[in-house]
Amino acid sequence: MRGNSYNCIPITPRSRLERLLRERELRKSNRYFEEARDGDIYGDTLTESDSFNSLNEEDISEALAVARVFPDRNQWPEERPRKQRLLVVANRLPVSAVREGVDSFHLEISVGGLEFETRWIGWAGVNVSDGVGQKALTKDLAEMRCIPVFLDEHIVNQYYNGYCNNILWPLFHYLGLPQEDRLATTRSFQSQFDAYKKANQMFADVVNKYYKEGDVVWCHDYHLMFLPKCLKEYNDKMKVGWFLHTPFPSSEIHRTLPSRTELLRSVLAADLVGFHTYDYARHFVSACTRILGLEGTPEGVEDQGKLTRVAAFPIGIDSDRFIRALELPEVQEHMKELKERFAGRKVMLGVDRLDMIKGIPQKILAFEKFLEENPRWRDKVVLLQIAVPTRTDVPEYQKLTSQVHEIVGRINGRFGTLTAVPIHHLDRSLDFYALCALYAVTDVALVTSLRDGMNLVSYEFVACQASKKGVLILSEFAGAAQSLGAGAILVNPWNVTEVAASICYALDMPADEREKRHLVNFKHVTTHTSQEWAATFVSELNDTIVEAQLRTRQVPPLLPKEVAVDCYSKSNNRLIILGFNATLTEPVDALGRGGQIREMELRLHPNIKKPLKKLSDDPKTTIVVLSGSDRTVLDKNFSEYNLWLAAENGMFLRHTSGEWMTTMPENLHMDWVDSVKHVFEYFTERTPRSHFELRETSVVWNYKYADIEFGRIQARDLLQHLWTGPISNASLDVVQGGRSVEVRAIGVSKGAAIDRILGEIVHDKGMKAPIDYVICIGHFLPKDEDVYKFFEPELPCESSALVRAMPSNSLRSSPQQKFPFSKNGSKSGRYKKQRSMSTIEQLEIDHASGDPWIPTYHDRVSLHEGSSVLDLQGDNYFSCAVARKRSSARYLLKTSNDVVNLLSNMADHSSTGST
Repeated sequence: MRGNSYNCIPITPRSRLERLLRERELRKSNRYFEEARDGDIYGDTLTESDSFNSLNEEDISEALAVARVFPDRNQWPEERPRKQRLLVVANRLPVSAVREGVDSFHLEISVGGLEFETRWIGWAGVNVSDGVGQKALTKDLAEMRCIPVFLDEHIVNQYYNGYCNNILWPLFHYLGLPQEDRLATTRSFQSQFDAYKKANQMFADVVNKYYKEGDVVWCHDYHLMFLPKCLKEYNDKMKVGWFLHTPFPSSEIHRTLPSRTELLRSVLAADLVGFHTYDYARHFVSACTRILGLEGTPEGVEDQGKLTRVAAFPIGIDSDRFIRALELPEVQEHMKELKERFAGRKVMLGVDRLDMIKGIPQKILAFEKFLEENPRWRDKVVLLQIAVPTRTDVPEYQKLTSQVHEIVGRINGRFGTLTAVPIHHLDRSLDFYALCALYAVTDVALVTSLRDGMNLVSYEFVACQASKKGVLILSEFAGAAQSLGAGAILVNPWNVTEVAASICYALDMPADEREKRHLVNFKHVTTHTSQEWAATFVSELNDTIVEAQLRTRQVPPLLPKEVAVDCYSKSNNRLIILGFNATLTEPVDALGRGGQIREMELRLHPNIKKPLKKLSDDPKTTIVVLSGSDRTVLDKNFSEYNLWLAAENGMFLRHTSGEWMTTMPENLHMDWVDSVKHVFEYFTERTPRSHFELRETSVVWNYKYADIEFGRIQARDLLQHLWTGPISNASLDVVQGGRSVEVRAIGVSKGAAIDRILGEIVHDKGMKAPIDYVICIGHFLPKDEDVYKFFEPELPCESSALVRAMPSNSLRSSPQQKFPFSKNGSKSGRYKKQRSMSTIEQLEIDHASGDPWIPTYHDRVSLHEGSSVLDLQGDNYFSCAVARKRSSARYLLKTSNDVVNLLSNMADHSSTGST
């Protein structure tokens, strides 16, 4: 590792925590990249957020070593870590454009936005439809590292004013869908949603145009929930993160949205999804679980092996900017004026947008109640309320403005004097210097949001209170309550009495307590800055990509269908093993919307019948349907085909032209069934929409269609009851599926039964040629995936070790000498099958003699007879998991529709004559 040249111990981080801690150390302690902002190192202007994320493990070790050994930047070696670009995509650029001429624009820095320099992609807030204007604006914005997305007025009206502000914003703030004129909303909903998707695609097109390999794309807010999906469709290797700056509602609120499924799945296309607080992240995971039926984990949301990481990243402010501003002459002058103006009175402050969610009426009513109950404070306190106007053309906002003015007028008339009033209300914003001065002279800040993503006003107040050490009263419904709750007084803004009491407590708070509370919050605000927030998010995103790549290596690749079909057409004796449920059945809705009865009945996919018929009639092809279902289900679906049916995980077998026979081991006991059945009946009764199935060799409880979270809780209770009760001393396996629990005799699995099944098939067909092609396809539980391994060719060294480990009387001498090695160095795998069977059932393998391809048969089929007819090279074996990425199978098929297509292609290469 390169770090060795700088006397650094190049320890590769072993866990994601170690990797993230090392990057954090690099950012906070060494200031390695802070020096690079001048651009003289990389040849381009960078920030911490741009640069540190380019590091791999070797880069980190090197950078740490360089900083320790060469503290003087002039001594640094020439080689540097490469740069990684960060593309921030948001609805609005941090710049507003105003057109002044045909090819000229006036650009103004917008209030808010991220506090670090990077490349921005977004709408500039102006409609520019002509090519000349677009070219000019693009050039002007490029100087500010901004890239415009050009949206026309119709799109802006439907997408931004319509779907974003009229649908998503109220819903995410728990205001619900528009209540007035619901029918009109319903009629216009689809057109607004279509415009939303179109606008997101326009953003994606711009990103794709400027994207370079290795870039990190960071999408922001509810305006761009479709963007991750659009970007991944363009390039699934793109590093995509998405962050929400508002609350995310509980699943019960979100499920009222008509487009709920599409939006959730689109966001899940991102590699990392971030929220301000853990509550919002938890609500998102819950929505994905309850609405999409996906698996929620502590790491995020998992969908068939693909994990979207979900985490909380509390945003911050540039605290140094506010702290430094307090020393400016302009701010000092404002502070002096304010102190003189409100001398002898305690100053309370509220700074909010004039919005329904900010709780301004609740705040003023609580202040009124405080004045009622505390006459001694009436002439000694003043409330300064800054209410910045927003959406002044919307009737609801106009109504709110009138309501606030009415309350303020009533209180001032009731408690005011000729020289002073208790409330100073301003319907306008303040400039930065005036705002900092106001924060600095405030004794109590009052934030009463009814629902707020974070509320950075509270952070700004704390940053400006180093001298005064004022008290923060903070709504528990603001995201900032998760971060500043330890030092603030948390209140429920709907409880006017509680807020009034908190105001009194804050005004009377002793100095030592005020100082302790302030120091706690001040430390948080100065540590969790906007720069650190951005750096942490992108660092986590890069680490998430690393982990995803590691997981991807464990996911089987998609089946090369052309290769599988070509090998099939060239082989002489083929064996096709198929699962049933989710393999040969039609896909249904995982949440049971109209599909529950269909799946419980387990009917064949309508498009598979024709190819299955042709394949089963091919004399060179043997088909086995290997299922956990009972015999009646298989009889009902496959009686018209010329194939083999293996029911209950292979414990019962028949050709469709014959009778059922059992392949159960002689020592298989079923005296446990009744006690387990009673347990399953009980949990079925107490878990709505669950059901259980009683089979001859197993009992299955399925809660796929029950409430997912409740079903999991019930499943845990059921398992605990089983292990401590009816099966505590029994030789049983408890097999947990995705949303099922199955109890079966120990050693019963599809892999354990396959050798007996093959023996019966060989005996029935009288095979004279070895099976030289096997394809095994199924949506099997992990317990049953040993069927894949049964056919897996064994390496010679493993076979030799097995031969030495097995008793001498358990092997046949003549077949052992005659099994050839395949061209890829693999053996037939016969020894492996004998080992697995003897381990599972501890049965002795019989001796036999004669031609290895024509086994000698006994009253009971010996275990090795099935595997002895395999002359299987590795290239002619295909094991495929269906819709299950975590699998021991070689390959993957996404859905049963892919199975239909594969079998149809095979059927086209089948013959129907006799051999």
